[in-house]
Amino acid sequence: MQAKILEGGFVEAPTDSARAFRQIMTAMAQPGTINTVVGAQPPAPLSVATGVVLLTMCDPETPVFLTPKFDTDEVRAWITFHTGAPFAEANNAAFAVGAWDDLPLHDFAIGTSEYPDRSATLIVETDHLSVTGATLRGPGIKDKATLSLPDVAAFRNNALLFPLGLDFIFTCQSDLAALPRTTKVS
Repeated sequence: MQAKILEGGFVEAPTDSARAFRQIMTAMAQPGTINTVVGAQPPAPLSVATGVVLLTMCDPETPVFLTPKFDTDEVRAWITFHTGAPFAEANNAAFAVGAWDDLPLHDFAIGTSEYPDRSATLIVETDHLSVTGATLRGPGIKDKATLSLPDVAAFRNNALLFPLGLDFIFTCQSDLAALPRTTKVS
C-alpha cells in the first residue's frame, strides 16, 4: 500500500470531523452561505472541501459514485482507506462526486414517498463559488440569498419534486456551500 493513501485524513479525527460536520450542516441549514473547511488533503483532482465532505459523511453504508475525471486509483484507494465507503453506479449511490456537466442527474435516486431520505447527495466540484448569481428562497434563508449555480432550471425542477429530490454540496478549493431540495431557485 502506498504511503500516500494513508495520508490526507483528519489529524485529530474526532475533533476535526465534528467541526467539519458542523460546517456542512450549517451550509445545508443556511443555503447560499459559503463555509471554509480544513483538515483533509485528498489526492488530486479532489479539492480540500470535497475531501472533508467525504471524510465526514461517508462510511461503509454510503456508496459513492465518481465521475470519470474523479474515478482514479488514488482517489478510490484514499476513499476506501479513510471511509470504507463502497463504490456504486449512479442509481445506487448515496453520494456522488463530479463536475456539474459530468454528473448524470437523472440517474440518481431521488427517494420514494415512503423514504424520501433515500436520495443522493451530489458533491459538485466547481472552479468558482460565490454569493452572487441565482436567487435562493426557502427554509434557512431570512428573505433571500444568492449563490453561483451552474444551471438554474435544473435546481428549479429539483425543488418541484419535494419531498423527493437531490441535495447538493458545491465545493471549490476549501470552500463549500449547499443547496438542499427545499430551496426555491430563481
